Amino acid sequence: MIRAFVFPGQGSQSVGMGKELAESFPAAREVFEEVNDSLGQNLTQLMFEGPIEELTLTENAQPALMAVSLAVVRVLEKEGNMDLGTTAKFVGGHSLGEYSALTAAGALTISDAAILLKARGVAMQQAVPVGVGAMAALLGLNIGPVEEVVAEAEKSAVDGEICVTANDNADGQVVLSGHKGAVEKAIEIAKEKGAKRGMLLPVSAPFHCPLMQPAADVMAEKLAEVTIAPPRVPLVANVTAAEVSDPDTIRQLLVDQVTGRVRWRESVLYMGEQGVEELVELGAGKILTGMVRRINRELTGTAVQSPADIEAFLATL
Repeated sequence: MIRAFVFPGQGSQSVGMGKELAESFPAAREVFEEVNDSLGQNLTQLMFEGPIEELTLTENAQPALMAVSLAVVRVLEKEGNMDLGTTAKFVGGHSLGEYSALTAAGALTISDAAILLKARGVAMQQAVPVGVGAMAALLGLNIGPVEEVVAEAEKSAVDGEICVTANDNADGQVVLSGHKGAVEKAIEIAKEKGAKRGMLLPVSAPFHCPLMQPAADVMAEKLAEVTIAPPRVPLVANVTAAEVSDPDTIRQLLVDQVTGRVRWRESVLYMGEQGVEELVELGAGKILTGMVRRINRELTGTAVQSPADIEAFLATL
């Protein structure tokens, strides 16, 4: 079985995530302690006990989701003697999940990833005043028609407001981002063009659009300060939907990713074209697993997040 390991992004967080792992495995507890120490924050208490409003804050959700993903990876490696380098052909991650993917593949340390993601969350939150931007999910339209919607919305928007495609997640599932007025106009246009649903998302900032440029500038500075090693297996990058292993290129793509489109559908298609048969989602939730069959019906999706999932997955190796 040719596998790729993929890592979830924001929206997968929930109160209690990682708790069962911490109770069951010393390797998971070590990851959580390292993240807490790196941030000078008891992030695990927030993960295990909530409140959800605080956990969902971008600056908390991003390092927390990485911590759960890396806890799963370390347990597989230490308890199951799994070698990521021979078990996976690629790694990939949805938005912040790229940091988890790169850490799992040895390109970043857990400590550096936690600090970078905390900074990324703060910078993204501060880039645009609350209420100025918005994101919306369009269901039932593929990327081609959505691009037409975006073009029309920007044409009719006032004062040069922008609306762009932020996430091409799967066929019939595309996310828009930009100024609130332009995004709301895009929802209207999309419904006229046959979208089944168009809904504003409960997010605090318009991610993955040019309005995030101040956050991209911050991340360029922060990423320049850390060492990025060649990953043990290539990363399939959000921005290019192609594999990359060169540390300097990875660094630039992580900056570009803040304002750029998450080309998830194309990334999954690329992995399938390279012979991948199973996408294994490591960490909280099953959002990426749920999208696999909508993108490529020949691919299998497997979510690994609990001790039982870990045991079942190790039995397949």
